[in-house]
Amino acid sequence: MPRISYVPMSEMDEVMRAEMERCARDGTPRPESSAVRAHAPEVFKTFTEYWHATFRTGELDHAVKELCRLYITRTTNCQFCGNQRSSTAGLPEYADDDLLNFESSASYDDRQKAALAYAQAIAWGEQDLDGLWSRLHQHFDERELVELGCFVALTFGQQSWIRLLGIGHQEYDVDGIDSTAGLAEGVAR
Repeated sequence: MPRISYVPMSEMDEVMRAEMERCARDGTPRPESSAVRAHAPEVFKTFTEYWHATFRTGELDHAVKELCRLYITRTTNCQFCGNQRSSTAGLPEYADDDLLNFESSASYDDRQKAALAYAQAIAWGEQDLDGLWSRLHQHFDERELVELGCFVALTFGQQSWIRLLGIGHQEYDVDGIDSTAGLAEGVAR
């Protein structure tokens, strides 16, 4: 169980319950982290809107954002987030070593590698900023860079916090919904 308790569905308003149902059906974010955020309803709702704007919708291909989210899960060692998958991104499973060593991997194209380099730089810094920005502008327009940068910053912070909370999968049931959606193979109980 997490270090901050889960808010029961019965204590949530209609908007929050609808989002919890979506989380259970679609997978990211999972109901468990959302049930912790529910202690602060305005934060819950603001997070939901921001997540939707930066991850689920926008100009940039959802699969690129999911790939960067997976990279951040590996680099922060957030097992909870690392065992989630966006049910709409359509990405194959990547080995940890492949993802963490993306520059030398044949699994990614140049655009994906540029996006991963951006995620890495946001999380851990970059010495060659001119080289990074030149590379990014070859593959993305400024609107896409803002969208991806805001998303990576959000997911980096959230994953660090979720890891600290000690949240586990399938610890929170949303009535009548199979909450295995969005879990990596072999994770569901």
